[in-house]
Amino acid sequence: MPFLVFGLLTYAGSDSLSPHAPYLIYPLKTVIVGALLYSYRRSYTELTLNFSWLALIVGILVFVIWVVPEGTYLLLGTPTGFHPYVYERLWIVWSLILFRFIGAVIVVPIMEELFWRSFALRWLIHEQFTTVPIGKFTWFSCLVVVLGFGFEHHQWLVGLIAGIAYNGLVYYKKDLFTCVLAHAVTNLLLGIYVLMTHQWTLW
Repeated sequence: MPFLVFGLLTYAGSDSLSPHAPYLIYPLKTVIVGALLYSYRRSYTELTLNFSWLALIVGILVFVIWVVPEGTYLLLGTPTGFHPYVYERLWIVWSLILFRFIGAVIVVPIMEELFWRSFALRWLIHEQFTTVPIGKFTWFSCLVVVLGFGFEHHQWLVGLIAGIAYNGLVYYKKDLFTCVLAHAVTNLLLGIYVLMTHQWTLW
């Protein structure tokens, strides 16, 4: 299943390899996962491009919720953040920032929404998940996906809230791309915020 490959490549920890590992591996993961997503693009029949003001609003709200409580609760693990200015050469710095934005705004929203709200949310209802309509609600699948999405982030509390928001969006709109768009808006604003404030642990 390509979903398992996406999950392993995207969520695999790399900090323990060397101090430079996150900066070397993140661009590689972005390229590999992006290439896999492109290769399997014809399989994602549930993804249809469209614009939704509600997705934009939800994306902005999740961003605000993500940054406001920072420092007020215990995080999972010790996030080191992605600090491109550890390198002195500007071309390296901006290359890392570019890859970070491509990964966070394009690759991650597509991959995560395909995994959590297309695959997992439906597979938890029936193992033949493609027979389950997008946005079908059960308490069990909803809670498992919210918990899984929340606790795979260091910022687990706001991760849980984001999981609830994106789940609510797919239940209301019955449209996966709406969640991808909201997720992308959140990550874009978060990336801009990190660059402006240098709060690298948010990245």
